[in-house]
Amino acid sequence: MRRHHAMRLLPVVMAAALLAMPAVQARADKPPRKGEFKVAVVGHSFRKGDGDAEFRRLLAEAGSAEPAFIIATGIKTSSEPCSDRLYADRRELMNSAEQPLVLLTAGSDWTECRNSNGKSNAVERLNRIRELFFADSESLGKNKMLLARQSGIAKFRDYAENAYWEHENVLFVTINVPAKNNHYLSEAGRNSEYEDRMVANRGWLHRAFLTAKSRKLAGIVLLMDGDIGAHVEQGFFARLAQKKDGFTETRRLVRTLADKYPGQLLLVDSQKKDKTPAAIEWHKNVGHLALGADWAALRIIPGSASLFTLASE
Repeated sequence: MRRHHAMRLLPVVMAAALLAMPAVQARADKPPRKGEFKVAVVGHSFRKGDGDAEFRRLLAEAGSAEPAFIIATGIKTSSEPCSDRLYADRRELMNSAEQPLVLLTAGSDWTECRNSNGKSNAVERLNRIRELFFADSESLGKNKMLLARQSGIAKFRDYAENAYWEHENVLFVTINVPAKNNHYLSEAGRNSEYEDRMVANRGWLHRAFLTAKSRKLAGIVLLMDGDIGAHVEQGFFARLAQKKDGFTETRRLVRTLADKYPGQLLLVDSQKKDKTPAAIEWHKNVGHLALGADWAALRIIPGSASLFTLASE
């Protein structure tokens, strides 16, 4: 009797199991929840003579944090040579990174370079960097990542260093704004490079913010070498009126675009000079993170009120 009773129950049990399967399958098909991720940002203020070893150490430490990708804020220090050999060596080091690596060119990479006659060859060196580091739409590193480069627009085909890419509802943007006054030169007739680049930069900033707004992205990380001061009250720059501030136009444009952007904007530059711990300063929806000679892990938490924090916090 027990055996016959069990046999009668078997179809009922199987039917119940079959009915449960679609619900289990539906749960498995749901897209995974977008979670937090880390981004490693590596500085370039290497000690004289130890550039390769220092950069190799920083990349190893940054990679051990298991970031989604690495951003290198510059190739070299101003005290290192502006040679093709050094550029090539650093490119090889960057390509050794396990994660995708995006290069943000710095003023120390090109603005102070001089030829054997002591004359500036900054523009020539910048063009050489573009050839070596930004030849296609892929990042550096062993695992490549596709980037949108401004050079994909015919009008701005020379500005391959300006790029953006989206990751987990956040837009990351690199733009060529070098330290030391944005390479604005006070000598008359010497600012064609600055003026042409500013036209390109204006177009790239407008495009980046338009992309973030149209795609309803929660945040933008805008990376540049120079500190434009967009997070500081406007009166702070009044004392600079007696000389040309090469960051004025970029600062005003970023503020204007940020005021109309509903998400959070984080500005990252490589102009931290002291040894105090790195920290994010906020003014309204604009945050500022200055980095120096070391590396830092930026934590991004989609859906959180604190979208951007440092991993050490």
